[in-house]
Amino acid sequence: MKLMRYGPKGHEKPALLDDKGRVRDLSALVADITPATLTPEGVAALAALDVNKLPVVETPGRIAPPYSGVGKFIAIGLNYSDHAAESNMPVPKEPVVFTKATSCIVGPNDAVVLPQGSVKGDWEVELGVVIGSKARYVSEADALKYVAGYCCVNDVSEREYQLERGTQWDKGKGCDTFGPIGPWLATRVEVPDPQALNMWLDVNGKRFQTGNTKTMVFGVAHLVSYLSRFMTLLPGDLITTGTPPGVGMGVKPSPVYLKAGDVMTLGIDGLGTQRQVVHAWNAALIDD
Repeated sequence: MKLMRYGPKGHEKPALLDDKGRVRDLSALVADITPATLTPEGVAALAALDVNKLPVVETPGRIAPPYSGVGKFIAIGLNYSDHAAESNMPVPKEPVVFTKATSCIVGPNDAVVLPQGSVKGDWEVELGVVIGSKARYVSEADALKYVAGYCCVNDVSEREYQLERGTQWDKGKGCDTFGPIGPWLATRVEVPDPQALNMWLDVNGKRFQTGNTKTMVFGVAHLVSYLSRFMTLLPGDLITTGTPPGVGMGVKPSPVYLKAGDVMTLGIDGLGTQRQVVHAWNAALIDD
């Protein structure tokens, strides 16, 4: 099952994507797709529906983030060894953990707005893992049972803020619009092996990133188990799991950074594609 939301900001409606790629409206059955919807009970209730009886949305317009109410937006750094190499950093012995502000979350095709003074905007296609059950000190063997599903994430970054303004990565990761998510959340049964997903990202039609989740340093099950030792994971929490090589910072001989007018397109097997146009600072694009 592929869960999604559509409609203008502040007026999103819940939906799912059927096996023919049609958007089916869920608003007569649930008010929204929330963390409660993503629990095992919530997912089971939606999975029991007769999809063919749901109304088709012919022109959904804006595709929104696939669910509301993200509690924690947890990110993993340097989780592909070749990305660590291009970043001139060692492969970590334990997961590198930081957070992205939930206020950075936008839809998969919404504008990405560079913050004031930005000079090193960058891109990162990543697999997002959405928690469906309360997880605390879970074993790696059981960890995937606590996952509701998966989604595509662009971990947009400002490298100067991240790496040259102290030691806190969060400053370059949580700027407004720096967290495009979606277009849908594929429930766990749709992704039998999260370590076998191809992923890619283009800027202005040029392929920069090509990777596969099989090359993660720490796989999804390990990450869920690991994080549950340090914090209680709750339904709706989102873990973005790191990026393969090909980020702008790592381009040789000279890095390539985002500028107004650039277009990012990206995708992951089974999780859909995103497209964002980059804009210079404009609060109206964030608050509309």
